[in-house]
Amino acid sequence: MKKLLSTAVLAASITTMAGAGALSGCSSTTGGGAIGVDRQQLLLVSSEEVLQMSAQSYNKTIAEARSKGVLDTNAAMRSRLQGIANRLVGQVGVYRPDAARWNWEVHTIKSNELNAFVMPGGKVMFYTGIVDRLTLTDDEIAAIMGHEMAHALREHSRERLSREVATQTGIGLAASVFGLSQGQAQLAGVAGDLGLSRPHSRTQESEADQIGLELMARAGYNPQAAITLWQKMQRASQGEPPQFLSTHPTSSNRIAQMQALLPKVTPLYQQNRR
Repeated sequence: MKKLLSTAVLAASITTMAGAGALSGCSSTTGGGAIGVDRQQLLLVSSEEVLQMSAQSYNKTIAEARSKGVLDTNAAMRSRLQGIANRLVGQVGVYRPDAARWNWEVHTIKSNELNAFVMPGGKVMFYTGIVDRLTLTDDEIAAIMGHEMAHALREHSRERLSREVATQTGIGLAASVFGLSQGQAQLAGVAGDLGLSRPHSRTQESEADQIGLELMARAGYNPQAAITLWQKMQRASQGEPPQFLSTHPTSSNRIAQMQALLPKVTPLYQQNRR
C-alpha cells in the first residue's frame, strides 16, 4: 500500500509539473467546427520541427516502398483515393484555412496490412489491404481518410511530442527532488505512460473520430459509413487489448460515440450529398 501511495503521489507530481508547463504553451490548432472540438493543447514543440521530421519519415517510406516495387501499383485504386481526398481537402478550411494550401499527396502501398495514415502537412498513405480485405465503399474510405486527416489538422503528433517533453522533464525533476532510485524513476515512467500519455492519446483518437465525421459529411459522404467501417474493423481485429492499456478507444466505445454524433452531422451530409 505504501508503494502504491508513493507511486500515486509521484504521478500526481508529474501531472502538476506537466500542467505547469502547459500554462506557457496551450492553444488550439483548429477551430471547433459544428462538432465543437475546442480542447486546449499543450504545444511546446514547433510546427516546423514536426513537419521536418515528418517529411523525412514520409520520404523514407516512399523510397523504401518504391525500391520494393510496392508503391502505387494499382493506378485505379490510387485514382479512387485521390478523388475522395480532393473532396475532403475541400472541407478542411472549416477547421483551419491554412490546411487548404498544404501540399497534399496521396499514395498507396501494396500490403495486406489494415493500415492508413495522414502525416503532418497532408501526406496521405493507404495500404491496399485495408481497402481490399474490408471491401470498403467510398464512404467508408472517406471515414478512414477523414479520421486520419483530422490527426494532421489537430497536429496530434506535435502535441504528443510536446507531452513527452513535459513528462520526461517532470520525471527528471521528480527524481532530483525526491532522490528516486533508477528503479523508482522507471516505475514513475510506467505510471506516467498509463496515467498521462495513453489516456491523452485516446482523447486524440476521439477528436479525430469527431472531426472526421464532420469532414466526410461536409464532403457529401454518408457519416453512417463510419459505423459500418468500425464494425468491419471490430470483426477483423479480434482480441483487442483492454481500453486502459490501449492508445485507441475500444471499437464498441468508438461506435457508440459516433452514433451519438450522427444527429449533428447528418444534416451536413444531406445538404452536400451527391
